[in-house]
Amino acid sequence: MEGILVALVLLACPVGMGAMMWFMGKNSKKGDTPAAPSSVEDLRAEQQRIAAEIDQVESQPPAEGRLAAR
Repeated sequence: MEGILVALVLLACPVGMGAMMWFMGKNSKKGDTPAAPSSVEDLRAEQQRIAAEIDQVESQPPAEGRLAAR
């Protein structure tokens, strides 16, 4: 009886790992297509928006209790 228990304990990890790999592989084959890459124009517009936001944040005076970055 003790031998069966030891065998079950030793097989629990590899069997569980195999089941997880099987479920993950099964779920990934459902026709999921990656998102289409953004166009260059979209990426440039996003970069300009982020640059404007950075400029706005950097132009604000530091708040009380917060040290200046420079």
